[in-house]
Amino acid sequence: MTFSHFVLTTFGIGIIILLVLMTVTSFREKKPKTAYKALRLLPIGLVLIAMSLLGAFIPTWVLNLLSGLLLVVAVYLLWPAFLMKRGSESIPKEKLDERTVMFSRNELKPGTEQFEAYYKAHPEHKELDDEFRKKPGLGSPESAFFNPLPYTASEALFHTVDCLQPLVEGAAANKITNVSPDKAERFIRTWMKKAGAVSVGITGLKDYHWYSVGGRHERYGKEIAGDHPIGIAFTVEMDEEMVRSAPRGSIIMESAAKYLEAGVIAVQIAQFIRNMGYNARAHIDGNYQVVCPLVARDAGLGEIGRMGLLMTPELGPRVRIGVITTDMPLKTDKRGFDDSMEDFCEKCMKCAENCPSSAISEEPREEINGVKRWQINSEACFTYWCLAGTDCGRCMGVCPYSHPRNFMHNMVRWAIKHFPNFRYWAVRMDDLFYGRKPKMLKVPDWMRVKD
Repeated sequence: MTFSHFVLTTFGIGIIILLVLMTVTSFREKKPKTAYKALRLLPIGLVLIAMSLLGAFIPTWVLNLLSGLLLVVAVYLLWPAFLMKRGSESIPKEKLDERTVMFSRNELKPGTEQFEAYYKAHPEHKELDDEFRKKPGLGSPESAFFNPLPYTASEALFHTVDCLQPLVEGAAANKITNVSPDKAERFIRTWMKKAGAVSVGITGLKDYHWYSVGGRHERYGKEIAGDHPIGIAFTVEMDEEMVRSAPRGSIIMESAAKYLEAGVIAVQIAQFIRNMGYNARAHIDGNYQVVCPLVARDAGLGEIGRMGLLMTPELGPRVRIGVITTDMPLKTDKRGFDDSMEDFCEKCMKCAENCPSSAISEEPREEINGVKRWQINSEACFTYWCLAGTDCGRCMGVCPYSHPRNFMHNMVRWAIKHFPNFRYWAVRMDDLFYGRKPKMLKVPDWMRVKD
């Protein structure tokens, strides 16, 4: 067998193995259309093998040219990241006032002192915010995707989250139980993963991790001290089927369920730390003193993507985040900046093209308040939420990183991380198999009032 025959045979077998794996994976994921697309491409691998076997009947120069082209393509796609220039990390320089966040602005009641004071200080927000107040609102029976089952379930779940609010803080035990930072870190990390966390990271807290002023409920207008030096961040997985139906009713129920799951984990860990004699606070939905995505990023759990959410290497944005802050001495994780996520987001733009409100920028990152990043149009995003009645999640549902954790998709994620030239073509492959604008699925059968 000549070298050309070897190359053609190897590529042919490799293509067939990958397509068969794609087919099997897609059937298991209940995506038959994707499986059939993979099956239709199998002849490519078969042709390469046939050309190798029938090499005696094909001019040598043709075989040499084809095998050479295949090798060039392989070298191009698999050129390693460490041989290419890396992007630079951009660090925030200012604290964020929580009162400016859309969730805080949504809670302002017309005619109240807080309402008048806020829009006097921020008149540029008044006209924009009046737009979302004209819409039916989150969970409203008049909203576009109203479904009484998941909507009412989300109310029950968020009510249960509210029941956790008195437990986020508390007094530490009078006596400290001494355990080495390494042992304590290992115990907490293992416990959290057994409780349902996908990833856990620990970081030293900086000023920009903390809100400057509280913006919700009894914390409104109060300065946040930010006196805990350690932050424990973690993620919990959102169900893929529920997310792929976004922005239908399944997404708001799944969001609520995962806020509750994250809240339960955070409250448990915070209480444990207080029982050990240290101060600790759980940061859960509706009661954050920190900017969770930034704490999670600096704890090594991912990077901030085009859609403004944390992009994790395991599940992309298909997670919810919880944080515990504490003064307990813990071994922190060394953050390694990974520019592959931002570079992939630069090339992908699938979330921006599928955003129902056009709130996600299709432009390159720009410097905003000293930080190079993408700026989401939060007013347009939230106004659509109030129209749809759910927290949308369409960007999560279409993100190539949101595919399930299995061998096939993990292999693609690994290649995206290590081979910069592969990233553009990974997007094109995702478009080929799943569509540039994937169809919004119906909610699962068990959620439907009428079949």
